[in-house]
Amino acid sequence: MKVSFDATGSVVIITGGAQGIGAALAAAVVGCGGTAVVFDLVAGDLSGVEYVEVDVADRGAVLEAVDGVIERHGRIDGLVAGAAVQPRAAVLDMASEQWTRTLQVNLDGVVWVCQAVVPHMVSARSGSVVVFTSGMAATGFPGAAAYASSKAALGAFARTLAAEVAEHRVRVNVIAPGVIDTEQFRSANIGADLEHWRDTTGIGDAEDVVGPLLFLLSDAAAMTGSQLTRERVFARLETFKES
Repeated sequence: MKVSFDATGSVVIITGGAQGIGAALAAAVVGCGGTAVVFDLVAGDLSGVEYVEVDVADRGAVLEAVDGVIERHGRIDGLVAGAAVQPRAAVLDMASEQWTRTLQVNLDGVVWVCQAVVPHMVSARSGSVVVFTSGMAATGFPGAAAYASSKAALGAFARTLAAEVAEHRVRVNVIAPGVIDTEQFRSANIGADLEHWRDTTGIGDAEDVVGPLLFLLSDAAAMTGSQLTRERVFARLETFKES
């Protein structure tokens, strides 16, 4: 894809960036001249991307990982909090461990990494945080109560954090990417009629979200406490391309 944002000298932490949208963003940050540091349980294989093995649900591990980034690079300019799990279970059948783990990763993990990163941005009086939520936070989805609940809570968390750090010129925004064809999406929807989804809601690719993320990370996004939503945009784009 054509990259139109300059990230030269910038250091961006991406949680959950070993695959999917996070991996596409990490590649774009490097392509823009920046340093992409991925926090994930596994390492990816993208050239030029720095990988740190960390479970974001472990607050101590997150603090240690962020300290390491500061020691190596001296700064953190951007944080994209995308690490998440997406199990499927009906509310009446859900195990307590499944509920707890989902909130620990999807919600607590964002809180811990923000607590570790944002103070450095406050000191620098500069920085951008982007938190991933989901259309499920507003609509719900059968079998996704834990995931949808965690994402709904993140919206409130991000808006509150935005209000608290605005005076320090640190921006916090939210993105709801819509339905994206990633490894996680496919594993969470085994047996689903993906062609029906493509014809109705529309399914995008990970690269489709890179542009909005680069925008939110850049100084061009002079906004905070806002949400970019890409629900149902892909079907319209496909129609436009065909016309």
